[in-house]
Amino acid sequence: MPRSPATDKKLTEPASYEDALAELERLVQAMEDGQLPLDRLLDSYKRGAELLTLCRGRLQAVEEQVKLLEDGQLKPWTGA
Repeated sequence: MPRSPATDKKLTEPASYEDALAELERLVQAMEDGQLPLDRLLDSYKRGAELLTLCRGRLQAVEEQVKLLEDGQLKPWTGA
């Protein structure tokens, strides 16, 4: 059975939070437009759920680092 583009994307993780969010927004827009066939709609929903989980995880990791910085438990990076 041939793979749809949404299924193929599942194999690769976006390079950044911003890339994941942009892909998620494109998927949501395509689904809201109502022009996707049912099988592509399901693939897009699955991919969107994966992207949402990825974005939430990355946000949580950053929030935890900020809390550590605020508590003085983590030294800020100085670039040197």
